[in-house]
Amino acid sequence: MSADMDAHADVSPVAAQVAVIIVAAGNGTRLGAPEPKAFVQLHGVTLLERSLQSVLALAEPTQVVVVAPESHVGAAELMVAQLATPHSHLSSHPAVTVIPGGVTRSDSVAAGLAFLAPSVEVVLVHDAARALTPTTLFGSVIDTVRFTGSGVVPALPVVDSLKLVDTHGTVAGIADRSQLAAAQTPQGFPAEALAQAYALQSTTEAEATDDAATFSAAGGEVITIPGDHDAFKITTPWDLTRAELLVAAGTSAASDSSGSAGEYADAMVQPAGAQDRVGLGTDTHAFGEAENLWLAGLHWPGEKELSGHSDGDAVAHAITDALLSAAGLGDIGSRFGTDDPAFANARGEVFVRGAIRLLDEAGFDVLNVAVQIVGNRPRFGPRRDEAQAVLTEWVGAPVTVTATTTDGLGFTGRGEGIAALATALVRARR
Repeated sequence: MSADMDAHADVSPVAAQVAVIIVAAGNGTRLGAPEPKAFVQLHGVTLLERSLQSVLALAEPTQVVVVAPESHVGAAELMVAQLATPHSHLSSHPAVTVIPGGVTRSDSVAAGLAFLAPSVEVVLVHDAARALTPTTLFGSVIDTVRFTGSGVVPALPVVDSLKLVDTHGTVAGIADRSQLAAAQTPQGFPAEALAQAYALQSTTEAEATDDAATFSAAGGEVITIPGDHDAFKITTPWDLTRAELLVAAGTSAASDSSGSAGEYADAMVQPAGAQDRVGLGTDTHAFGEAENLWLAGLHWPGEKELSGHSDGDAVAHAITDALLSAAGLGDIGSRFGTDDPAFANARGEVFVRGAIRLLDEAGFDVLNVAVQIVGNRPRFGPRRDEAQAVLTEWVGAPVTVTATTTDGLGFTGRGEGIAALATALVRARR
């Protein structure tokens, strides 16, 4: 059940000190797909193939074990063989082995661990559904495991307000998001220690939520490193749509991290007849008195709110205008009304997602959005990543945000309010 990459026969898999187990045995139920999730296509390439491309772009020899559904082992072996053609730079890796998965994810990971070469010192476990994870993140995890000897989990800060609810759905408290993080893969570990942790778990009936939990339960230390926004898990149809937009725009880190000029050519070629259009949007709001600021999709405790009929989020409103402008669909006032009671105190998300819906109906895809905030406060830098993550989720395409001041000039310089300027790039479907 293995496909050896003979083009690099002088490097045996036994010589590899690093291994990556790609878990690809999950079903596609929530994705609504008829085939297992890893075999769903993303812009003409399966999720599994994209994950393999990122892994196989690692500089050092790496043993790779793909754990696939038993019914799709042959299909996975065919993918591996195609990636290892003499014309592919991916043939530089010693071996890729395809094995059938187990009933649970833990069973599948344990099966993969059993196939590791004795020389492997560091093992990474990666979900094939995180198909746009860049090679650089794999490298960072490997380096950190080697340096610390700990388990390593890439993680992103939690940006939403989290509530504790009881079994009836009643809010029972507020979770402190400063102590929470959203875990991603690949998760890396000292290979022998992870194998021991899984052996210990097999003696219990517990099913851990991820590999880090299994490692921790066995007494191992787990630390986090900064994750990557492209490493999101494709679970629902919306996730797949988001990934399609990123690949089509060529803006995901995985699109150019593999080292092969033609590897993602299918994603970078503009469809015949496609038309790219740019839109501009601005918004300005004065500060009010209440300490209830919403800006760039985030709540800023202790900061004075921006006056307005809705929540006054100048960044969200500027993005909305830029999107509508790019598609020739008017502006936020004409589409949503500046004093419509339905939008009283409405969050910026309502307008941004509404604009996205209008663009989709009109046949436009968003490629990216850039926003600049002009004002003296709040201090934006420490929460830039949070804001960009929230706005990117709303738009379904990369959103970057910068901030500047006017050196004391004008109403923003006097601290009387905030202005935001946005640019949106969209593509008309043909």
